[in-house]
This record gives sequence, C-alpha cells and structure tokens, in this order.
Amino acid sequence: MTRPRLSFAWLHACCGCEISLLDSGGALLDLLARTKLVHFPLLIDHKYGNAAAGSSLGLPEAEIGVVSGGVASQEHLELLAAMRASCQTLVALGTCATHGGIPAMRNQWTSRDTLQTVYASGTDEAALIPSAIGESLDRVYSVDEKVRVDVLVPGCPPAAAAIVEVLLALVEKRSPPLPGKSVCEACPTRRSGKGQGKALRFLRNADGDPNKPLEEMVCLLEQGLLCQGPVTAGGCGGKGAPLCLRARVPCRGCYGPVRQGGNPLLDMLNALASNGIDHRSLVDRKSLLRFSGAHGLLKPLRKRT
Repeated sequence: MTRPRLSFAWLHACCGCEISLLDSGGALLDLLARTKLVHFPLLIDHKYGNAAAGSSLGLPEAEIGVVSGGVASQEHLELLAAMRASCQTLVALGTCATHGGIPAMRNQWTSRDTLQTVYASGTDEAALIPSAIGESLDRVYSVDEKVRVDVLVPGCPPAAAAIVEVLLALVEKRSPPLPGKSVCEACPTRRSGKGQGKALRFLRNADGDPNKPLEEMVCLLEQGLLCQGPVTAGGCGGKGAPLCLRARVPCRGCYGPVRQGGNPLLDMLNALASNGIDHRSLVDRKSLLRFSGAHGLLKPLRKRT
C-alpha cells in the first residue's frame, strides 16, 4: 500500500507548532512510519526556489499539506499558493495560521508604521529598513483568508497529541478530532454566575490553594480576573483541565474563538455583562484579540484630524 505523502511549510510564525509536533515523541515516529515526508525544511534538506525573486518553488505533490504561520509578505503568499496547488488536503496548523496569532497584533497599525517602528530611527528612515524582509502585505492574514483550507487546527501551539491525531485521521481517511467546546466547558472551577463588578488586571494571584483540586477554586472570571475561557476554543489540556487553569492563571485566548467566525472581543463583552462585570473597567479591549487579529478584526485606528 502506498504511503500518503506529507508536505510542511512555515510562514510568519515562531516554529512553536513544529516543536510541539517533535514533542509528541514516539507518536511522531509512528506517524512517519505510515507516511512519506516529501517536504519539511525544518527537518529535511529539501530546498525550494526564492519566491521573492519570482523563481519556481518546485514543491512536490502531496496528499496532505501542513502550513503554520500567518501570511504577512508577498513571499508568504506565493509559498502558500504553491502549497495549495501541490497538496490535496491542506491543514492550517496553529493559531497564527487559523486566526493570525500574535503576529496579527500589528494589524492595529499600517504596514509602514510597523516597519518604521521596528527598524527605523534617525533621519534616513528608508535606508534603515532592510530589503531582506521582502514586500510586506498591508496586514497579517490567516491562511484561510488567502486560500481554501480543509482543516483548521488552532493552538499556540496545538497540543502535541492533537497534531498527531489530526494527521493520523487524515491518513486513515476519517474526520479529524477538532475542538468543539469552549475552555469553560472543560474547566472544573466553581461558578455561581456572580462576578466582582469590574475586571481586574492580572497583577495578583488568584484566590485558591494551588495544592488543592481545581474543583475547590472559584471561577477566575468571577474573581474579577479577565479569563477568556467563555469565548475560547478548548483542547489545550487534552481530556483534562485547561492548561492555564491548572497553573491558576486566566485563559488568554490562544486557541482562538470557539465560535466559527466569532469575534472574541464582542463575545467577551457579552460574557462580562452576563457575569455582572462592567465592561468599562477593561484597561485594553484590543488585548482580547491578541491571538485573533486576522479576518479584519484588528484594524488601524483612524487618525484624528
């Protein structure tokens, strides 16, 4: 029986998704034994041409393609298009690919303002912006904004076991297991539906003995700590409690919105209202989109004239 071919590409990301895959250990070896790895620049010496120079990328055909990272430059866009053309099934891996992730926080500013802030200083600003970064797009896009995507696997990074489970499901031609519930639905803390009246910045520890079970701790949102569990897709803790809650810290939304096409900022304001928390007490509303700034959710503010 012919083994299905796997192809991986890395766009605007930190490599955390790939490290998570490597952390799966023996499960990764089992996956590789059942597939043929044809392109994975971080693991195997398979080169492709320079997209910025207009040369052919020459990506091999594959039954399953995996792309991590968002789309921030013309080179990313060309590589993504080549992956879509060469792969039968395309997987967007990680929250940067599915919702923009941390890099999409720059969507609050124009591309020019971002480059000048990061690189330029002094009088000759243009000369200080390196040409090696390539031609930037107007903002950071998620993968599904630019090409058709078959499977979205959120997480910053996704759990190691979850990545392998999704890929094995595709190899076996069955529906991949994906998050369908919110972080709150997997959180065992005690809830009464009564908040503290205002949202507090996370500058103090949560009330609760870390040596006792989570079931004995009051919901962090009801304690006044800004926990995005109500609007964030679950899955970070596997079949157990969410990882942040195990550490007694609020969910920060790294798995993206639980609702397909949802807006975590607006949905979280509704969640605050339903818990009796004044939304006006939020210090930085845009921080609710720290992992979900693609799909046009984060935009530059109009300059006042």
